Amino acid sequence: MEFRQITTIAGKEFWDRIRNRWVLAVALVFTVFALVIAYFGGAQQGTVGFRSIEFTIASLVSLVIYLVPLIALILGFDAIVGERERGSLDLLLSLPITRFELLLGKFFGLAGALTFSTISGFGLVAVVLSAQLDLAGLFHYFGFMLSSVLLGMVFLSLAVMLSVFAGDRAHASGLAIALWFFFVLVFDLLLLGALVVTGGSYGGEIFPYLLLLNPADVFRILNIFSLDDVRSLYGLSTVFPKALAAPWLLGLVMCAWIATPLAIAAWRFRK
Repeated sequence: MEFRQITTIAGKEFWDRIRNRWVLAVALVFTVFALVIAYFGGAQQGTVGFRSIEFTIASLVSLVIYLVPLIALILGFDAIVGERERGSLDLLLSLPITRFELLLGKFFGLAGALTFSTISGFGLVAVVLSAQLDLAGLFHYFGFMLSSVLLGMVFLSLAVMLSVFAGDRAHASGLAIALWFFFVLVFDLLLLGALVVTGGSYGGEIFPYLLLLNPADVFRILNIFSLDDVRSLYGLSTVFPKALAAPWLLGLVMCAWIATPLAIAAWRFRK
């Protein structure tokens, strides 16, 4: 494996997104939504202005769970199948580059663009809020930004995997939307439905482990469990053991969610 080929492909993908202003648009969306939530999130309760970093992060988590996976899936669903439809995949593979190097280059370039837009968007909000936050608040906010990057990479990895398996862009886009619906909307409903149907008699013990099968839930737990007031509000302390909510452990779970789809995509692409 030659890293020069990987960085060349990654650089091309990254700068393509810079030139078409995709990164600027996403960063602007993150900045606007984060500022609105930080200063107007309590408008329904009759209060306007920044309240606390805990409730700001809790509100931003709900936003990120819906927005970042969708952006990542849209960004990566045609990474391979798009090249195949345009007829440029055969040309790329005729160069002195392996399929694995091409796949990693595509992923790292898109991941760089998504990371840059995420950090830029939420980072501007951190600058605005920095005067009102102490070191602990800044630490929680930067942890939130890092976990948002990991969540984006998870769904970008899933999108690249779909792009390898799909026969055309239309099929890939349909699978991407279905994947977003499943992880963001359907998965938790299925778990709750199972608990309600069984009256909690079955599945209560493995419920926390089942949540780890959804990267969106891992992201939520990673951010919410470290905030005492918000954790009690969400009721996580009663359903999720504290030992399983260790940040390093949940971080490893997120990394596994990134690596596994990429490994499957690499295996399929070699076929």
